[in-house]
Amino acid sequence: MEEHSRYGLLSFITEEFSFERGHPLPLGATVQRGGINFSIFARHATAVTLLLFEPGVSVEIAAFPFDNKYNRTGDIWHAFIAGLDHGVSYAYKIDGPNGPPHNYDSKVVLADPCAIALNGRRQWGDKAIQCTDCFRRALLVNHDYDWEFDQPINRPLADSVIYELHVRGFTMHPSSMAGNPGTFRGIIDKIPYLKDLGVTAVELLPVTEFDELESDRVNPENNAPLYNFWGYHPLSFFALKAGYAADKTPGSEVKEFKDMVKALHSAGIEVILDVVYNHTGEGDHRGPAYSLKGIDNKVYYMLNADGGYMNFSGCGNTVNCNHPFVRSFILDSLRYFVMEMHIDGFRFDLASILGRDQNGHVLTSPPLLEQIAGDPVLANTKLIAEAWDAAGLYQVGSFPNWGRWAEWNGRFRDDIRCFVRGDPGMAGNLATRLAGSSDLYQLGREPSHGINFITSHDGFTLQDLVSFSEKHNFSNGENNADGDNNNHSWNCGAEGHTDDPNILKLRKRQTRNFAILLILSRGVPMILAGDEIGRTQQGNNNAYCQDNAISWLDWGNLSIQNDLLRYFRLLIQFRKNHDILRYDSFLIQNGYGPRITWHGFKVGQPDWSEQSRSVVMHLAGATPGGLADDIYLIANSHSESHHYELPLLDNRRWLRFVDTSIDGEDAIMERDFLAQLDNQHNYRVADHSVVVLIAPQQSV
Repeated sequence: MEEHSRYGLLSFITEEFSFERGHPLPLGATVQRGGINFSIFARHATAVTLLLFEPGVSVEIAAFPFDNKYNRTGDIWHAFIAGLDHGVSYAYKIDGPNGPPHNYDSKVVLADPCAIALNGRRQWGDKAIQCTDCFRRALLVNHDYDWEFDQPINRPLADSVIYELHVRGFTMHPSSMAGNPGTFRGIIDKIPYLKDLGVTAVELLPVTEFDELESDRVNPENNAPLYNFWGYHPLSFFALKAGYAADKTPGSEVKEFKDMVKALHSAGIEVILDVVYNHTGEGDHRGPAYSLKGIDNKVYYMLNADGGYMNFSGCGNTVNCNHPFVRSFILDSLRYFVMEMHIDGFRFDLASILGRDQNGHVLTSPPLLEQIAGDPVLANTKLIAEAWDAAGLYQVGSFPNWGRWAEWNGRFRDDIRCFVRGDPGMAGNLATRLAGSSDLYQLGREPSHGINFITSHDGFTLQDLVSFSEKHNFSNGENNADGDNNNHSWNCGAEGHTDDPNILKLRKRQTRNFAILLILSRGVPMILAGDEIGRTQQGNNNAYCQDNAISWLDWGNLSIQNDLLRYFRLLIQFRKNHDILRYDSFLIQNGYGPRITWHGFKVGQPDWSEQSRSVVMHLAGATPGGLADDIYLIANSHSESHHYELPLLDNRRWLRFVDTSIDGEDAIMERDFLAQLDNQHNYRVADHSVVVLIAPQQSV
């Protein structure tokens, strides 16, 4: 180890250079006084070699084999290199048994799983960058950053309105006019828009490193290349996507991400990350080894008795989430994003996998989920589960929660879609969803444990939900076999594009129906980015591979869909102005809480029969802020209009807030200009329409 003088001219090596024993913790590369400590877990390895690189040079300039005794404590290999400074990049070569259940190959360069930056493509989709060690070298990035007084916002989940978006897709369309389209900085450019819309949180699709060029398939319709656009094949649980940075300097993605979080927080908007801990982009036995597979395949992945990969994710492998070390590894990732990145919450992709043991069996009290729920660093962090997996496990309403875990409410999505479409037997289901899904969230759980949504990245957009009865995924190159076939959608009379004014009018009405039932239901609403301005994917309900106008938000719709945007904005404002919609308990406590009564065509006569296609909800009560305005919601999915009797009120009158059958701006009224009703006894509700009346406690 005395050959350091030959490297003395390198800027990141000083005269004090030496190779020392180091420490096992913390894992990863840690800049300490006088040098850098390197530490990596590899239980079954027989040899570990640390490689050092000059940035941008693919051949290592130094290799340091770790001594099996001197540089090892238990299952952790470690070394301290004195005289080493920022500017170096590094990787590992690891040897050990080869053949199931192990996957060691001493020739393969491997990334540190705990690295916060990798040598990913600085330019998204740059096919010129196909280096053999791409995503396999870690960069040392300075943690110093002036957060000023920024902290996670800690807004109550019940007060949240979540907006799900894709970092690249949100601003990549030329119409976005973003200074740095498709990047973290591009989101900063759109903060005024988000603030005006009124959402309280953005939920970002995966932002850790993945290979967007992993697919060699093309669109059969035009021969254009297909990409891993969504990013649900992570190559790191820590390192941010380099291609989402505007600055192409290695490691700049870390600072730009922090800039984005700080700017969003300054506007009062929280940041929730969609995290993927259930599988990785290394795939099954046919996939490459970037990191975990070559470091300790047996520990990191669920394996069958013959060493093959269990596949509860549908993506080739399944992370061994409840292995003691892997649990700690995942917790370290979550803590990193909260402590270093000021993240407000996480949505866990296919979270039911996190509740399986090392043999794939479903646990009643999964250690990982309990640790996350009880972790002191994550105590104020929002935890949202996608409560199912690709192997058929569906836990909506039964996901282990310890009073902390919320869930994507897939039942809400399906029931609202079916009711609005006009399916029979859905009246009772709609009432249950409007009231907060108490059938799902009981025994210490509250309405906010349900994240209500009608659309998400996975499936139709809202515009497509009312324009297509079938999926149209041929451009994905899988002969339309991919994507869900059970969409509960209705094209309103014509599949896709039409010039029929009656169909277009009905589609607009149905869009407004969906929006109001989502935003005024108890629970936490989540809106898919672009639904508020009529974004379409042309009937594609699985656009995971489409890096083009199918997935990009077309900001040109702002002028075309101005009425719809105003409609969403006023609905969100109405929700914020009415505490009774956000009251987070199913119980009346100390006189506080919502009183819900159900009606039908006649007051006090709800119809829950199979043939009923209407629900009437009267919401009243009191909150700590005082008596609430009475809210009267009438949802009619019949194909004909009906008259609905109105309850009589003492000294107050019903005013119209929304009637989705009315065209233009009058479909929804500003609070200071609510429509006066001449007839206080009944209201005619058109076919396929929702009406909301309010009786204010004081003049408006």
